[in-house]
Amino acid sequence: MLNSCDFQGRFAADPELRTTQTGKQVASFRMAVDRDMVDANGHRPTDWLTFTAWGKTAEFVSKYFSKGRMAVVSGRLQIRNWQDKEGNKRRSAEVVADNVYFGDSKRDSADG
Repeated sequence: MLNSCDFQGRFAADPELRTTQTGKQVASFRMAVDRDMVDANGHRPTDWLTFTAWGKTAEFVSKYFSKGRMAVVSGRLQIRNWQDKEGNKRRSAEVVADNVYFGDSKRDSADG
């Protein structure tokens, strides 16, 4: 079986770094990823995707990336089942990031 995906986009907000009860680092972040097609109005639809990185990758993301920064993420798709406050069953899709790369230069990100 193969579960592998790659995305290029911009950070929608600064990543959130947390530490689990067992001491493992985890970072959550969202990215705006344009689709590789143009709609009837000439615009590229944008998907707002949720990512999770663990360990050294989480530390790297939280240290070097911030809102607006371009990144390339390689990882796997994961579906989580959970229950909301009202007891309703929910499902969420997220990408577990194995590798995160700079998608722009430091100068490009500083210029906006």
